[in-house]
Amino acid sequence: MRRIVLWRHGRTSWNAERRFQGQTDISLDEVGREQAANAARLLTGLKPTAIISSDLERAVDTAGELSALTGIPVQIDVRLRETYAGDWEGMVWGDIESRYANDIARWVSDPYLRPGGGETRVEVAERMMAAITDALADIGPDGTLVVTTHGGAARAGLGALLELPPEHWSILGVLTNCAWSVLVENTSGYGQTWRLQEYNAGTLPEPALGDDR
Repeated sequence: MRRIVLWRHGRTSWNAERRFQGQTDISLDEVGREQAANAARLLTGLKPTAIISSDLERAVDTAGELSALTGIPVQIDVRLRETYAGDWEGMVWGDIESRYANDIARWVSDPYLRPGGGETRVEVAERMMAAITDALADIGPDGTLVVTTHGGAARAGLGALLELPPEHWSILGVLTNCAWSVLVENTSGYGQTWRLQEYNAGTLPEPALGDDR
């Protein structure tokens, strides 16, 4: 079965400061580079077939660690960028919560709200799905596609891949820097196309015999 690995980039100084990054191009900090190197060593165990990445530096550098270990070139796709958050970008969370309290409260569960006048979660999911679908066209039946992206973009993409109603995407918790989520293709012909095997993981998935089979 094919697999998709959605991998969040390593930590940046803005992450450490709880500052909203959005599409602002911030590089990994020292901790983030170490996180990326450590995660890449583990992810080689999934035998990646292809690596695609957001064009933002923090994602490209994270993907580069896996590329260096596997020899697989990184394919850059701008559609894998983080949510554009308009006026919120660069602001620390405390200030956003003070100045935009109503919007923050709605943004948690409203996939159509535009943070800071930026993109909705639905718009982010649409471009994420388009990028992943295009990349999957070149993945064989047992291949693994690693998608190096951002926290908000990954959660929107996951919600769409799992065919969850957009208003329920908020059930997916916040992703840790350099953690990943693994989806496996459902080839049974029943239910959704993709199943969630691991979420927000820092270890490789273990084989498991389900109760339903």
